[in-house]
Amino acid sequence: MAATKVADFTAESTGGPFRLSAHKGKTVVLYFYPKDNTPGCTTEGEQFRDAHAKFVKANAVVVGVSRDSLQSHSKFKAKMGFPFELISDPDEKLCAQFDVVKMKNMYGKQVRGIVRSTFVIDGAGRLAHEWRGVKVPRHVAEVLAVVEAL
Repeated sequence: MAATKVADFTAESTGGPFRLSAHKGKTVVLYFYPKDNTPGCTTEGEQFRDAHAKFVKANAVVVGVSRDSLQSHSKFKAKMGFPFELISDPDEKLCAQFDVVKMKNMYGKQVRGIVRSTFVIDGAGRLAHEWRGVKVPRHVAEVLAVVEAL
């Protein structure tokens, strides 16, 4: 199966504009999560943080994405000590590109939200692997194994 080329994008992040094509030659791990400072999202971020040195060693860049504001992301990143950037996608452009916004049940109500998903983009800009509807336990270890195998 031929890997699909991921369209280049630029998005605002805690470290300034993040442009996919600026990371050519590196593996990019793009993980979408519902909301800053919520239990599952905090745990997932902590696991990426704790494994960050291994991702760097494997020539990978980790980036988190949610619809939260840059201000919210900056506070979340500082509070949690994340060594990676967080992309703010309030207009859902990136969410739409990766098709991660779905109707979800929240306390018996239907709400539009981000389905926790992770995408591994290889150094040539092709989608190498994707996970949708991610469960947080052991997920980061799975992502790392895929990245290390590239």
